Amino acid sequence: MARRVEQPLAYGASTLIEHIGQHLGGNASNTSFALARLNCAVQTLSLIGHDASGEFIVSRLRSAGADTAGIHKVPAPTSMALSLVNAKAERALLYLMGASGEDFPEPFEIPSGGTHFHLAAVFRMRYLRRHAPAILRMARECGMTTSADTQWDTEGEWMTVLRPSLPHLDLLFVNEDEARLLTGHAEPSLAAAALRDAGAPRTVVKLGADGCLVDGEHVPGFVVDAVDATGAGDCFVAGFLAALSRGLNFQLAARVANAVGALSVQQTGAVEGLLDWKQTQSWAARHR
Repeated sequence: MARRVEQPLAYGASTLIEHIGQHLGGNASNTSFALARLNCAVQTLSLIGHDASGEFIVSRLRSAGADTAGIHKVPAPTSMALSLVNAKAERALLYLMGASGEDFPEPFEIPSGGTHFHLAAVFRMRYLRRHAPAILRMARECGMTTSADTQWDTEGEWMTVLRPSLPHLDLLFVNEDEARLLTGHAEPSLAAAALRDAGAPRTVVKLGADGCLVDGEHVPGFVVDAVDATGAGDCFVAGFLAALSRGLNFQLAARVANAVGALSVQQTGAVEGLLDWKQTQSWAARHR
């Protein structure tokens, strides 16, 4: 993480910034940490390398109470991203594929005892680009509900990769840009409708500071002073899933998700500002 980066970087020159630090990152790690922080029982399935960065991820997840038994070590460096954040809390990411380009041990196994299976960053891991539909089908066969968060497709294949997974999903999370590139519609409501027509049963469009769009209804966000938006969408998803797990309806779940996202952006690092479930509810009540 490098903050605040306010100008184009000039090769051969030096640029002063406010902060450089190592923080937990990655869609699956951020969402898992946030779910655990919200007092949900969660197991993370992921790939890391035999290195200090991988140990850092495992340690941080365990500190929140997440089960890391599903994290496998592979002969590649742990995936890393360098997040460059400006004064508006906007970020640009430089990404090292590393372990995300490797395969999970076969046969892929769904952990027993779960009620919901969330597939983080469908486009990021090469294994998921090939096997996401089969994995989601397996999860449903185990009696779980399913969801997925797309993240950015650096290979530009978008709907070609996602479409086969849609029949096996109960809930799809996308942000505005992802929705536009998946459907060709810049208007979030039209993009959500197009995703539904393509086979997504229910879609949540993340709108950043403006909140989210759920079943065509806009749920406004919270007004906060944003410092760093890196990973806020991952934390939003955790808030939504945590609320659904407690029996809240979609509109109430969206409000919780917006609150978790708002807490995330107020600190440097995706998960540093997160609170537990009761504290998050109290925070949201004070910021109506």
